[in-house]
Amino acid sequence: MPGALSLVARGFNKTTNPVGRFNQTVKQQLQSRPVTNSTVVKAQSGSNVNMSTQLRYRDPVVFNARDKHTGTVIMLHGLGDSGDGWAPIGAEWAPSFKHVKFVFPHAPMRPISINMGMSMPGWYDIASLDEINHHEDKAGMLESKRYIEELISSEVAAGIPSNRVVVAGFSQGGAVALLMLRSAHKLAGVVGLSTYLPLRKEAPIISDANKSTPIFQAHGDADNTVQYEFGVRTYNMLKEAGADVAFKTYNGMGHGASPQEISDIQSFLKRVLPAQ
Repeated sequence: MPGALSLVARGFNKTTNPVGRFNQTVKQQLQSRPVTNSTVVKAQSGSNVNMSTQLRYRDPVVFNARDKHTGTVIMLHGLGDSGDGWAPIGAEWAPSFKHVKFVFPHAPMRPISINMGMSMPGWYDIASLDEINHHEDKAGMLESKRYIEELISSEVAAGIPSNRVVVAGFSQGGAVALLMLRSAHKLAGVVGLSTYLPLRKEAPIISDANKSTPIFQAHGDADNTVQYEFGVRTYNMLKEAGADVAFKTYNGMGHGASPQEISDIQSFLKRVLPAQ
């Protein structure tokens, strides 16, 4: 892939400084953009976030299609990061996907238990990396699902059918992407990177609309943050549920991304979002 990956994928950190770096040119482009608007919503009842907390959603980073817009990719970052962290991929892929719009949302700031309760960007609260499916922040997860549903509905309103929308995500963002398999919207595909299946005990984990939706799952076998075993278990659960899922292991890769993984995602997107 030309340029390989000019980005080390943003991490699932316990600090507010995400791991990684920008391609310098793209970083300068992003920094030159005006401050975006934000949407404010109240935290839902049952969330680990105090009910007085307001969740602010900044406008996503968007790379519009260069030709006629016929497909959209929504890419969700990991804990402690922002949409800017993965946005360089949109800039790099744009020449190969001239018909695709790339959307990189920003998670709102919220108190995170593994960050000693201090606020950082997160799609939901998380209490432990060792028992990642225990004490899940169901309300926070469903609020993030609601927000992504809203983004999908905006695409549909703009003339892009939901079956031409891919939802992808890394780490915590990947968990939300897999949660979107429960959506009533029929999706073009779902990508889950270095992640796990949330709310796995609450059936159905896949809606009727997405029974045949292609899923690309990827995980490094040296991941010490979201354990590789969690990814394998997720794959097995999805297969048992009848999902069209492919799982790829990256030998020696930790909690991040590699040029080969990024190339494999690109191949998946070409298959599920061909030019029209």
